[in-house]
Amino acid sequence: MIKDNQKLLNRILVGIDGLFIIASFALAYFLKFHPLSPLLQIGFLVPRFGYFYFGEYAKALWYLVPGYLIIYSSVNLYSPRRAISKRSECFGIIRANAICSLYFIAVLFFMKISVQYSRWFIVYFSVTNTFLSLCFRMFLRYLLKKFRRKGLNLKHIILVGYSDICEKYIDEILANPAWGYKIHGIISDNKPNTYTYRGIPVIANTDSLESLLQRHETLDEIAITLSLSDYKKLEQIVKTCEKSGVHTKFIPDYNRIIPTQPYIEDMNGIAVVNIRKVPLSNWVNKSIKRLIDIFGATVALLIFGIPMIIIAVIIKTTSKGPLIFCQERVGLHNKKFKMYKFRSMCQQTEKDEKKAWTVKNDPRVTPIGRFIRKTSIDELPQLFNVLKGEMSLIGPRPERPYFVEQFKETIPRYMIKHQVRPGLTGWAQVNGYRGDTSIQKRIDCDLYYIENWTLSLDFKILVLTFLKGFINKNAY
Repeated sequence: MIKDNQKLLNRILVGIDGLFIIASFALAYFLKFHPLSPLLQIGFLVPRFGYFYFGEYAKALWYLVPGYLIIYSSVNLYSPRRAISKRSECFGIIRANAICSLYFIAVLFFMKISVQYSRWFIVYFSVTNTFLSLCFRMFLRYLLKKFRRKGLNLKHIILVGYSDICEKYIDEILANPAWGYKIHGIISDNKPNTYTYRGIPVIANTDSLESLLQRHETLDEIAITLSLSDYKKLEQIVKTCEKSGVHTKFIPDYNRIIPTQPYIEDMNGIAVVNIRKVPLSNWVNKSIKRLIDIFGATVALLIFGIPMIIIAVIIKTTSKGPLIFCQERVGLHNKKFKMYKFRSMCQQTEKDEKKAWTVKNDPRVTPIGRFIRKTSIDELPQLFNVLKGEMSLIGPRPERPYFVEQFKETIPRYMIKHQVRPGLTGWAQVNGYRGDTSIQKRIDCDLYYIENWTLSLDFKILVLTFLKGFINKNAY
């Protein structure tokens, strides 16, 4: 069964990781002390006074090998990782080795090792070990995917309960054969035994669950995919599944109610499901982003200062009206603020301006206004909004109160965008959703940004803005 294969694989992984630690240690020694020595030289393997050729340095290996392996295990490097993304796996390996490097430093500080270890040796060892671990895990990942596509190393499962989440789960498994799941059927009370979904048949009802589990001796996993209306059966189904001794997991059918990525926190034994995870609600993340905003806005004003002065002169000499156009927008926590832009239209009454959406070939746009809107130069004064803390460099674009009132009644989850500071540019804008485009798709992009925020995502949006975000066919 697959769990026996997993145990064997874990033992092999532990052994290989141990060898990599020793090999990285030896390679780091030669990089530091014998940089010109040929790598084929194997003199370091010859015993000398009870130690390797790298002498007293080898003492640390007695602490490093078991310590590193324990840390790898504690951060789940040896747990099943079938459905984990390549990026997540790489991050996990890098994180584990970063912790191990701190452990190495602690060993040198607290343990009585007579030799003084070079700082560059520690750097070489940490980098080499991380690199070897990454290369081997990526190769192993590739190898397992090849095996699973050929029908080997499969995890045999059945699904209990037919629902929307059951269909989505099947869709994902069939779309990713490299995960190595083989679905033998669905147990359901609301579908007949003749029913199939994408080739997966309904094989029994829940009354037959216990006898069916006794017959299926090769099962590796049971996935409970009940619909919300069937949750009254959940307790009994879990008892039956646990009685079989087969690993059981529960996939809740809440996507229609909570269409997001919730996270669970423990409150003294009570599982509390938070409907939406917002990384920027964390004060550390919020502070880092704010510091980057202040620095970025200051640098941008220094870079674009002269172009902004030139545009200001052209606007003032080619049309009547104020240079800066101030418009009320809705920002963080639904608070209203005045957003600055270079004026790109003829003057209008406040009543007309509030309710009119800019469209293609809009007659209100001035000739210079058409250029600065197309190139997004009209947005540059918002750098002052960033410095004031009303906006961020990156975030969902703010909207006028009139449209906010409309959209919050017609677009599901529209108001979630106000949980973070609005931005000068955002994920929706670099994906082409600006101007007269789908509001729903824009909100989907904004929600993705809010729930998946990282500094790397901000930098990615910033780069994409320079590559394709300034000049856009949907900016009128």
